[in-house]
Amino acid sequence: MNLNLRKSGFVAVALIFLSMAAGCALTHSTVASRPPTNPRWELSEPAPPPTPAARPSEPLDLQQAIRIALTNNPEIAAFSWDEKAAQARSDSSFGERLPVLKAVAGYTHYNDDQRLIAARYNGEPGVFSDDLAAADLTLSLPLFTGGRLINQVKAAELLHQATVQRLARSRQELTFNVTSVFFNILAQQKVLESLEFSRRVLEENVRRVDALIAAQKAARVDRLRTEVRLADVQQRWVRESNVMAIQYRVFANLLGLGGAPNDPPAIQGELVPEPQAEIPDCSTALALARSRRGDFLAAQSALEAQARNVDAARAGHLPTVSLVGSYGKRWALGETTGPPRGGGDDSEDVGRIGVVIELPLFEGGRTEARIREQLARLAAEQNRLHKLELQICLDTETALLNIQSARERIDATRKAVEQARESLRIEGLKYDAGKGAILDVLDAERALLDSQTNYYRAVTDFHTALAQLRLATGGEI
Repeated sequence: MNLNLRKSGFVAVALIFLSMAAGCALTHSTVASRPPTNPRWELSEPAPPPTPAARPSEPLDLQQAIRIALTNNPEIAAFSWDEKAAQARSDSSFGERLPVLKAVAGYTHYNDDQRLIAARYNGEPGVFSDDLAAADLTLSLPLFTGGRLINQVKAAELLHQATVQRLARSRQELTFNVTSVFFNILAQQKVLESLEFSRRVLEENVRRVDALIAAQKAARVDRLRTEVRLADVQQRWVRESNVMAIQYRVFANLLGLGGAPNDPPAIQGELVPEPQAEIPDCSTALALARSRRGDFLAAQSALEAQARNVDAARAGHLPTVSLVGSYGKRWALGETTGPPRGGGDDSEDVGRIGVVIELPLFEGGRTEARIREQLARLAAEQNRLHKLELQICLDTETALLNIQSARERIDATRKAVEQARESLRIEGLKYDAGKGAILDVLDAERALLDSQTNYYRAVTDFHTALAQLRLATGGEI
């Protein structure tokens, strides 16, 4: 009866211990019934899907739109979680250099009686049993790993820095995209205004032609030509309206806004050229890009981290020295033999401490294979960094050329708008006086519309190119 009670009691203790261990595992389960209360475990639960932000009630200027996008855009949120994951990996890598303390318990049944603890001297009497239990506190501490742990920790820190820099780059790219769409919407609004102006002019021409026809000063073909041109302007207005509607949808998507599909956020701003903006030369812009671009800095950090991984792999050829120790209790639970007799609750304290040296002699070439793998990855990172340097040169030079081109187009189209407006006025007066043809009036109207559209496109391209340069050099938009 006492034997059964002792076994049952130990089994109950073991079950409690295992259930506690299982409970610790369940705090990290994805189906936990309630969120953890420990702030350090807040990330152990998957984040709920973000709720799209509500549409702002007031029109947004560019800076407000950028702030909303940086707050609500799901891609930025994803990069933020990637940064937290990289920080956790860095912390985990650093933890491998620290001591490990564990509580270990177990129960073993043997076919034959076993000695409770090893003999401490020749001829020492001992307690034997076929049911043994143990509970220990174990300690292990790496003393020397050939630089493997140090290089792994440094590599993890560099990869975390790379993730932070990629997050910064993604914010810059989002800012550029918001800026580009914002100015394109402003330009599209101006284009629609020009089309509306052309529609009014053509409708006025229809009434003018009708009056001249009634006075037998114009032919009906003039009215037909005007109506054809009016229909063309109308279909262009429908097409450009659809383009602007799509741009608004893209804008709301970048801002991470919810709401009805047909209720995009309103914007406010002025589409004015800035030819006086200070533009750096090509060499200065390239130097700024190499020192500030997040993706370039991330590639440099990733390259240095991979070099650390190569050193960590090479450490596989070196010995590993660890400090190990433990202290605990041993129990004989079954019928015992040897003093003391009678099946009592025999127990002993057991402790040990020592140094363990592990030297790899043969691993089937695994260490060499890991070294070759890390060297290949290092070469790949070097080529990626070189490719990025070439891309930076291309991005910077392209942005500078686009800025120069847009400036020249602004100057040219501004004059064209003034000349086209005066030409339309003159052709209208000539037609009213019976000295001009309706085709001349329609051509002048078309020229004015085209020159206005080209002007607004040029101004938009200037703002976009300016933002493109800031993106290429890693500056704030």
